[in-house]
Amino acid sequence: MSKAKTTRHSGKRNQEKDSAPNGGSQQAAGGELHQIAGGAHPALTTNQGLVLSDNQNSLRANPRGPTLLEDFILREKITHFDHERIPERIVHARATGVHGYFELTASLQQYTTARILTEVGEKTPVFTRISTVAGGAGSVDTPRDVRGFAVKFYTKEGNWDLVGNNIPVFFIQDAIKFPDLIHAVKMEPDRGFPQSATAHDTFWDFISLTPESMHTVMWIMSDRTLPRSLRMIEGFGVHSFRLINAAGKSTFVKFHWRPKLGLQSTIWDETVKISGADQDFHRRDMFESIEAGNFPEWEFAVQLFTQEDADRFPFDHLDATKLIPEELVPLQVIGRMVLDRWPNNFFAETEQVAYCPSHVVPGIDFSNDPLLQGRLFSYLDTQLSRLGSPNFHQIPVNAPKCPFANHQRDGHMQMAQPAGRVAYEPNSLSEYSPRETPKGFHSAAVTETGEKGRIRDERFADHYSQARQFYLSQTTYEQAHIASALVFELSKVEHPHIRVAMVAHLRHIETDLAQRVAAGLGLDKMPDAPVAAAPVQEMAPSSALQIIGKMKDTLVGRAVGILIAEGSDGAVIKKIKKAATDAGASVKIVAPKVGGTKLADGSMLAADGQLAGTPSVLFDAVAVILSDKGAKALSMEGAAIDFVRDAFGHLKAIAVDKGGQALLKAANVGQDAGVVDANDKNAFIAAAKTRQWEREKSVRTLA
Repeated sequence: MSKAKTTRHSGKRNQEKDSAPNGGSQQAAGGELHQIAGGAHPALTTNQGLVLSDNQNSLRANPRGPTLLEDFILREKITHFDHERIPERIVHARATGVHGYFELTASLQQYTTARILTEVGEKTPVFTRISTVAGGAGSVDTPRDVRGFAVKFYTKEGNWDLVGNNIPVFFIQDAIKFPDLIHAVKMEPDRGFPQSATAHDTFWDFISLTPESMHTVMWIMSDRTLPRSLRMIEGFGVHSFRLINAAGKSTFVKFHWRPKLGLQSTIWDETVKISGADQDFHRRDMFESIEAGNFPEWEFAVQLFTQEDADRFPFDHLDATKLIPEELVPLQVIGRMVLDRWPNNFFAETEQVAYCPSHVVPGIDFSNDPLLQGRLFSYLDTQLSRLGSPNFHQIPVNAPKCPFANHQRDGHMQMAQPAGRVAYEPNSLSEYSPRETPKGFHSAAVTETGEKGRIRDERFADHYSQARQFYLSQTTYEQAHIASALVFELSKVEHPHIRVAMVAHLRHIETDLAQRVAAGLGLDKMPDAPVAAAPVQEMAPSSALQIIGKMKDTLVGRAVGILIAEGSDGAVIKKIKKAATDAGASVKIVAPKVGGTKLADGSMLAADGQLAGTPSVLFDAVAVILSDKGAKALSMEGAAIDFVRDAFGHLKAIAVDKGGQALLKAANVGQDAGVVDANDKNAFIAAAKTRQWEREKSVRTLA
């Protein structure tokens, strides 16, 4: 058998080895590999050996038209990808799932016949699953990662699955690229690491060669992907969908979830330490909140617009790498979701729940977004692989709560027992068999014309304008975090040319950002920016894209830790605890021993956490109430020193009495407006509601 040559060298890996034919998934079984003329790379083919001319675009009816079912190349590629792992999800494997309800507060009857969007006051059961994307089921809760935000509505007309993320845009424009994206972001196949992390060569190599990803890169490098709590993230449907009214008229819609508690994120150093202190930090936070009766809640909002509106946008709304700024199309709040019941069994519900974007109800339909079009096929195919049967809809967490009936019979794990001799339609043998009805689902009546082909609309070519808008919309603190995140991630990349290529892309987004990252990476000179496929437009900054500017002035849903030791003042502890609790926070007592400690008045106070296992990274603000004896003892304890150093370094409010001040001094912790007297409860509560952002420049060097 003839094979293409493979260049290998001992010692350090090189480009030739990384890109050799043996790095591909298949070798020719009975003949030579196809070769690209004038090059050493083998030609890319299907599993049947068909040489591909385009691996970047799905086959569409026209440049802005729907993806065609005849695209066997797309189907083969995604089918193989969907079946790569069993039974764990390939993406979104680690998740927290919670039951709740959706309540409509404003009707969209003029836009849709979907009863869930027209019947005000109706409470519809939901099951919501929030997940990380890249890591496996055993990874940690807090990596820098996109969070999946999927809601299954058990409506009167069938199940509606709104499957989105906590950011409104995605890395790629076309579903045919999804397997490549996930292969790049997953742990590298030759070494099995890093787990649930993007700071490695294959991810950034793919990104550096995929300019359409630059907008999403700004989001993932921002604090949006370091959430403080799953209760404090936004959710987005990402794609444009259609609503269809009784007259058959369709209106485009984008769906949004906005947390009642407001947005809040952590700081990178804090996130790293949280993952060590509590790998289940987000899941535990959600569980404890629900157990305490503090049910997480989100507003449900829509952006509605017509085709005429869309034609005036300076971008294409069918491009999943773009968002519609709220200033251009304001959000209308039409409902709320409350999560109020933890699953009875994690596997039976959170693991077995199956979401599919193709699950809609009458009055809701799809747009021609090529990423959405591919997802309509891919998710169902994935569920067939994961759950092993076309009857996965019979699993209780997946089953509709309204009546359902059809002629689909048998199959692996069939739980129902259909009776009678008829399993087809139309038929004349049964007056009770299910039949189609004119009131059922109708697709939008949209005329499609044009030449089919593997081509994207020319407006998809603008890859930098919204990335620039996002960066310029951030506060100076958030911009510094983005630059520092890029330096950290790219510093983990072994191949210098990838680092250089990424800095070159950043020049299109903002010169200052590119310079900061280049300096952080120690580049000798600034690389030239690549040729942009479309001019970079100047778009007005949007405060809606920030986190700091959208944080709510509240302690509701937050956590306060009070560090005590032998001889602490019980009256001060009680005062701080009451003030924090009255402000809506949960409070935990931290002591050297989990059994608690003896206070100054001789009474014992039980502890909620032991010092070494309950660091300050688990809290939003802390109080340190110590006697002179207690302060002296803790000044010799590394966990106590770290407790106050980290609280200060992570920009948190710190309330201290005399003993607490002594511990701060021993830890060499400074003083600022966020360090307050424990007897001034009002000052502490005010400082605890936010981070002390001005402190950051004194505690760490940012790009």
